[in-house]
Amino acid sequence: MSDPKQKHWHHLTGEQVLRLLATNGQTGLDRVAVEERQHQHGPNSLARRVGDGPLLRFLLQFNQALVYILLIAVIIKLSLGAFVDAAVIFGVVLLNSIIGFVQEGKALNALEALSRTLKMETTVLRAGEKQRIDAAGLVPGDIVLLASGDKVPADLFLLRSRSLQIDESALTGESVPVDKFPGILELETPLADRTNLAYSSTLVTYGTGVGVVVATGDSTEIGRISELIASAEVIATPLTRKIAHFSRLLLYAILGLAGLTFAVGLWHGQYWVDLFMAAVALSVAMIPEGLPAVLTITLAIGVARMAKRNAIIRRLPAVETLGSTTVVCSDKTGTITRNEMTVQRLWVDGQSFELSGIGYAPEGELRLDGERHSAAEHGVVRELLRAGLLCNDAVLKRDGDAWRIEGDPTEGALLVAASKAGLDARTENARAARLETIPFESQHQYMVTLHGGDNPVVYLKGSVEKILERCTVMLGVDGSVGALDADEVLRQVNAMAGHGLRVLAFARMAVARGTTDIDHQDVCDGLTFLGLQGMIDPPREEAIHAVRACQEAGIKVKMITGDHAATAAAIAGQIGLLHTSGHAGVLTGRALEEIPDADLIDVAAHTAVFARVTPEQKLRLVEALQARGEVVAMTGDGVNDAPALRRADIGVAMGITGTDVSKEAADMVLTDDNFATIEAAVEEGRGVFDNLIKFITWILPTNAGQGLVIIAAVMAAQPLPVLPVQALWINMTTAVLLGLTLAFEPRERDIMSRPPRLSAAPILNGELIKRILLVGLLLLVGSFGLFEWALYSGRSEQEARTIAVNVFAVGQSFYLLNCRSLRYSMFRLGLFSNPWIWAGIGAMMAVQLLFTYIPLMNKLFHTAPIGWIDWGLIVAVGLAIYLVIEGEKAWRRRGASSTVTH
Repeated sequence: MSDPKQKHWHHLTGEQVLRLLATNGQTGLDRVAVEERQHQHGPNSLARRVGDGPLLRFLLQFNQALVYILLIAVIIKLSLGAFVDAAVIFGVVLLNSIIGFVQEGKALNALEALSRTLKMETTVLRAGEKQRIDAAGLVPGDIVLLASGDKVPADLFLLRSRSLQIDESALTGESVPVDKFPGILELETPLADRTNLAYSSTLVTYGTGVGVVVATGDSTEIGRISELIASAEVIATPLTRKIAHFSRLLLYAILGLAGLTFAVGLWHGQYWVDLFMAAVALSVAMIPEGLPAVLTITLAIGVARMAKRNAIIRRLPAVETLGSTTVVCSDKTGTITRNEMTVQRLWVDGQSFELSGIGYAPEGELRLDGERHSAAEHGVVRELLRAGLLCNDAVLKRDGDAWRIEGDPTEGALLVAASKAGLDARTENARAARLETIPFESQHQYMVTLHGGDNPVVYLKGSVEKILERCTVMLGVDGSVGALDADEVLRQVNAMAGHGLRVLAFARMAVARGTTDIDHQDVCDGLTFLGLQGMIDPPREEAIHAVRACQEAGIKVKMITGDHAATAAAIAGQIGLLHTSGHAGVLTGRALEEIPDADLIDVAAHTAVFARVTPEQKLRLVEALQARGEVVAMTGDGVNDAPALRRADIGVAMGITGTDVSKEAADMVLTDDNFATIEAAVEEGRGVFDNLIKFITWILPTNAGQGLVIIAAVMAAQPLPVLPVQALWINMTTAVLLGLTLAFEPRERDIMSRPPRLSAAPILNGELIKRILLVGLLLLVGSFGLFEWALYSGRSEQEARTIAVNVFAVGQSFYLLNCRSLRYSMFRLGLFSNPWIWAGIGAMMAVQLLFTYIPLMNKLFHTAPIGWIDWGLIVAVGLAIYLVIEGEKAWRRRGASSTVTH
């Protein structure tokens, strides 16, 4: 086999390329050849680019203003001979850096795992059979089949193509899709003009093609370009940006406050070394070091929870934005409905037949006026069903007791309908072998197949409008050909659509023997109309409940579909989007075209269902809703949905039916294509944000309380109640053992009955800021008060400080119970609904006992054992904090209740 890295494939013929790659264009490679080449060339993926090494990432943990302050404190302690204090402070800094390093490593691993969750798949021809495989398994010589919406999985030489267009902007910067076709090009042809090659990571926007893999992985053109791209994308959500800004402001404020405290102490005549250590203690106490780590972990937990509920987050901002979604624009088919289309009605030449049975099992009866009939009795019915069977790319398979469709659900329904009438797919395809296909494209809205056999024929299926305009006559019940009454056909379409049926029209055209090729121009007129098949895709039960849940949560749900207005109205009525009869509340794409952009803003807000909408109109609707300040989630699965998905605040792609293009444009992918999963993801997003706010509300007053205690001591010219090493101990242990447990707090039951969070709203509202100040003051009074009481009682400074530090540990533990809900008591949530809370409190108490009673800890942290009376007073302070805050929450609930009542 030739070296696939050679660069001149475009200058060769298809036969030469196949020969050099030792492959067969009709059957592809066999299993042995694939295994040999996989061993030789490795996986079809880009090599991991080396980022910051472990040592550099570890050293970067020390690149923080707080760490610099602590390291200066270590140097001063060493210069004063306080070696134990210096060792403890440095040990805590080192431990904190190790924790940060480990957490960062876990975050990198999580992102890598997330990137591996969505695998690109491709269709290949191996050993004469079509297979759907992971693109990473491709090797040079593989035969790849391309269709509209696919991402090209490797560099390909094109063997065959039909109207193939590829967007190569990722590679060449060319914004217009490029026409691709086989042929030989000049040796000097630049890369952007090599029309006989398809390059890895480019996007098929139109048509179909077959190509042979000539390069994989790093050998591809995109592989070489990727070496110039940064190894990782740094994503900062609006929330994390707010937190980073808040942290910087907090740092500057704390350093300024520490400097002021130092200056006041000097003015009081205190020793500068003691004042410096007080300033260090103040800085350490008031900076919430654990905030960034807990934010990251909470977001990661949210991503994991969403993945368990079939929502894969591709971009981390989606986790946060989901919590503030105000409008969900959803496709109908497969998302709100079951995506198990079932043909229920046939119409031919004035007669309407019913087909019983639901789903993909080929079990049902053909009925006319309630009486059972056979398709053999009605030639036109058999021909209509035969057209649906042959003009079809789906496959009906039995999997145990269940039946499943490989391919489009609509085409699957046609197969099932034909099977119910006694037509066998294998037999019919053998009698009329397919010679050529014009695949369905959104701009044409029909599919064409050419069949050979004794009576060569062309079958068309597609939208009624597109089929009717190409037909001049209609096949009658008696088998004769008569005049086509287009008005009567359209009346039947409206009647069927009014019952929620999706209607497809069918036509045929006889062709001369020996015809092997066909184009759009060949089927522009002169066809014979066969009839209509009406099918229904019933709504999912879970989607009905999800729509209701979204509406109760203040989230508006809008259905945007390409289906007929009556069909959309029928389904919308079943799921609770329309409360009017008929489809008066439905806006069609044609009407949408007539509405100016300025007026569309209000129209889009007050319309729930949009039918016959084009992808361009989807984009207009998203922009109109966003102009009203809405946070929009938009679903899509097709290539042309990509602009709307990218423009939406949350682009949601379908994992099963979605194209690679739509998945690339989306922020979130639904692995089950279910609308209920969107509602679940919004619920999880709200839960994630709710837990973040709980943690911030918990951590800020505890840091503020420590800082106030130190400031009060300096201002009163009293010994420090909390030393720097003790402040470090409190912050380190409480953030990990207590604060992190809030990330596991289950969603509150009423979280989906609250209005959406405004994206421009501050992190903390006035109510929470007041609560933070209140708790900070309570901790100040409790800790400083017991510290002074202990000194007044003749206790040593070590004992007094031990009491003061334990006040913070116990106070934070009690306040943690308050923060399980910012509105309700923990008894309403369930005492043990979050067992991590109690495990964290238990672990915190255990380490505090070690901190208090173990001689080594006494020496390292300047503590001393205390008595049971001291513990009683400490617990009393914590209990007082809990009761005060619960009383404050109850008072606010009563206030809110009386406001609603009046």
